[in-house]
Amino acid sequence: MSLPQLATEPHDRRGFLVRLIQATHAIIGATLAFVVGGAVVAPSFSRRDALWLHAGDLPSLEDDTPLPITLRIARPDGASEVVDRRVVYLVKSGGAVRAFDSTCTHLGCRTKFNPETMQIECPCHGGIYDVQGRVIAGPPPAPLASLPARIEDDKVLVQV
Repeated sequence: MSLPQLATEPHDRRGFLVRLIQATHAIIGATLAFVVGGAVVAPSFSRRDALWLHAGDLPSLEDDTPLPITLRIARPDGASEVVDRRVVYLVKSGGAVRAFDSTCTHLGCRTKFNPETMQIECPCHGGIYDVQGRVIAGPPPAPLASLPARIEDDKVLVQV
């Protein structure tokens, strides 16, 4: 009884070159797909430049009284435009102005300023903030998010 012989191909130069060319083409194709795909998808993941929006006029702000302002943020997105609305509080203290987001840091509910108590209140779970956005009571884990603000020619600009 004889053992079956294994089929052995001689390693020839032509077969090696064919496999080398195929591997090279595969690497080039994968590289092109990665580059072209990245160029198509990358703009949707890129960080957008921060915008400075006119939020109000300095003379219209009362000292230490939060004024809720709705900012309209329009950003181009391909052929269309995405419009976000964001409510921020402006608070003037002396000659300086602070801006902070009206979103509660507990679960993201929108807060409301109560002029009778001079506090910012979250209607969802009873969180209470002072007029500077600091937590007074309730479940919020952090103060309201502060936003960069500046004054130019008696106009208050907020960075979003």
